[in-house]
Amino acid sequence: MKISKAIVRLRVPIVIVTLILMIPAALGMINTRINYDMLTYLPESMDTVKGQNILLDEFGKGAFSFIILEDMPDKDVAELKEKVEQVKQVDSVLWYNNIADISIPKEVLPEKIYNAFNTDHSTVMAVFFNTSTSSDETMDAIREIRSITGEKCFVCGLSALVTDLKDLCEREEPIYVGIAVVLALAAMIILLDNWLVPLVFLASIGMMILLNLGTNFFLGEISYITKALSAVLQLAVTMDYSIFLWHSYNEQKQRYNDNKEAMAVAIHQTFLSVIGSSITTIAGFIALCFMTFTLGKDLGIVMAKGVLFGVIGCITVLPSLILMLDKPLSKLSHRSIIPDMKKLSGGIVKIFPVFLVIFILLVPPFLYGYTQTNNEVYYDMAECLPKDMEFVIANTKLSEDFDISSTHMVLMDSSIENKEVKKMISEMENVDGVKYVLGIESVLGSSVPEDILPSRIKDILENDKYELLLISSKYHSASDAVGKQIDSLNEILHRYDKNGMLIGEAPCMKDMIDTTGRDFEVVNLISIIAIFIIIAIVERSISLPFILIAVIELAIFINLGLPHYMGQSLPFIAPICISTIQLGATVDYAILMTTRYKAERLSGADKKSSMQTTLRASIPSILVSGLGLFAATFGVALYSDIDIISSMCMLLARGAVISMLLVIFILPALLLLCDKLICYTTWGMKKCVKR
Repeated sequence: MKISKAIVRLRVPIVIVTLILMIPAALGMINTRINYDMLTYLPESMDTVKGQNILLDEFGKGAFSFIILEDMPDKDVAELKEKVEQVKQVDSVLWYNNIADISIPKEVLPEKIYNAFNTDHSTVMAVFFNTSTSSDETMDAIREIRSITGEKCFVCGLSALVTDLKDLCEREEPIYVGIAVVLALAAMIILLDNWLVPLVFLASIGMMILLNLGTNFFLGEISYITKALSAVLQLAVTMDYSIFLWHSYNEQKQRYNDNKEAMAVAIHQTFLSVIGSSITTIAGFIALCFMTFTLGKDLGIVMAKGVLFGVIGCITVLPSLILMLDKPLSKLSHRSIIPDMKKLSGGIVKIFPVFLVIFILLVPPFLYGYTQTNNEVYYDMAECLPKDMEFVIANTKLSEDFDISSTHMVLMDSSIENKEVKKMISEMENVDGVKYVLGIESVLGSSVPEDILPSRIKDILENDKYELLLISSKYHSASDAVGKQIDSLNEILHRYDKNGMLIGEAPCMKDMIDTTGRDFEVVNLISIIAIFIIIAIVERSISLPFILIAVIELAIFINLGLPHYMGQSLPFIAPICISTIQLGATVDYAILMTTRYKAERLSGADKKSSMQTTLRASIPSILVSGLGLFAATFGVALYSDIDIISSMCMLLARGAVISMLLVIFILPALLLLCDKLICYTTWGMKKCVKR
């Protein structure tokens, strides 16, 4: 209580200090780099990651792209190639004139090399950059190349994808944050009992969101998914805490004549009530940090930090603002539209066996759908972009015109004899789906004389340590077919060079698939165990954690099982994150109801009367909380053209509603069914068994 009274006394300085902190927070947010490349979150110990680093550090090559040029004379292509080579971040450009002068007919090229770079109406050049795939410099270079090449040229490759994704995110983010704020505000205005207090909530939460985003500066960078979701999630999840404080304050005002004293008591009670719910939410986010795919750590730290800031803001900034605006707030009260829940509560208790049957019937189909959805996710980031994006159009042309869907690179010892490399290339070209393997050996021995080779092509594909081969594949990245192809290529490569590395987008994607498959199981288990322990401590019970987690896990099964039955494919990161976030964020509803039920049973009421009272008191709070989370995420899901953001927000919105409904209808039935077990296994409740 001493701290609560100090907060009330120092309310004006608290607001002033928070406003001052907004300045460095805004600067920190602006200067926090945003990462748009999912592959950078692979563990550093993986060969694909090591190979990418070697390629950049020792070979001077990082990102790689194809440029397709349509209906352009060779002379113009050569001039354009020279302009592209002048772009600061471009290391080298590989095209026909690296092998022979354009005055020499292309027909002198080996057929496979000619077909690799030409069709009847287009040609393609390969561009190597001296910066990494997703660096700001590479993205600037992609934009510059697009401005140089014009409308008849199309830039492919992961760097082009990252560039388009960044541009789309920067256009969308201000709009969908605005949508989240407007819809959350509308929900609070409708569901709460005051016209002004929702704006006060948003002011307090907004300050904490800015502080959270500003402190991300110390992390160096965050992913675009984290940036997109953290503000929306922090708004949705910490809105509950603000509602708790407001209801507690209004309740205490009936008991105390002095508003400041009433607020001090409200702060104390709110802190005690939100500490359990905030810890479960934080535990859910922290569980993401145990992913070996380090995007989970990125998401987990920022979102856990956001919840912590939300709690701090709820017990410091919000009460300060409410007291400072007490007079206008008291004048703008109105009746809540949420009706009295007496009839609904009685009905739920009366027919609770029906809900037990529904619970049993829901488990098998949605558990099956849940497992199938996890097997039907997609990993190809190109699928998350709209079909009219420049990168998607370029990749489609590359696939249709040149039958190339992905490109791998081989990094191998340059001292290996040419005849051995030729044998290896020949074996690799016989692997299913490989269109061609391009290296120095692909040209040597053909009709092209050796004396025109050296500097113009050799410097691009070889240095004193490594030789670089390009493998064009007909298979898309992240497909099962390309996974088998990569295994076969690695087996061949390691027979000729045990230290050789197969790198590029598709090999990295394969590693990501293997990594995240394990991560899903680990994160799920850790989050369930952590939240089980927290509930057991908060409720002082062995049985209640099983019941509460069973209800929320069923909600997760339904939420993630529906995409299977609806024929939808989710981005790979969605099931991992949503299962953990939904558990951590919505188990609060179950804790709120269970805590009230325990209190009613301990006060002497029988189980049915206790449950009726509990439902009548809890349903309004659960409705406000669940619909608040729904409102903050549903609009973003409908608006965003980025499928990762849209899918995750839709899952969060739907998950909030499903969890809310199951807690209101299924949880009471389970509590009533297991009442005796709960009384025997919960501290201090044995005396309730006979009632």
